[in-house]
Amino acid sequence: MEQIFIGKQIEDELRSQQRSVVWLSQKLNCNRTNVYKIFNRQSIDAELLLKISNALQRNFFESYTVRLDI
Repeated sequence: MEQIFIGKQIEDELRSQQRSVVWLSQKLNCNRTNVYKIFNRQSIDAELLLKISNALQRNFFESYTVRLDI
């Protein structure tokens, strides 16, 4: 099964929406350095992923749920 690189998906979505790192950092109530660190993550806390999904209006959880064997 292919590894999900969630940070890259978040960065790609932010860029496709033509939004800035500063914009996302304000939405997440953190500094922009933390956003750049998120871009380099292979995995992410569920609560943070929910905040990012809401900010960018995209369900990043779908990347994981489509891989469920249920």
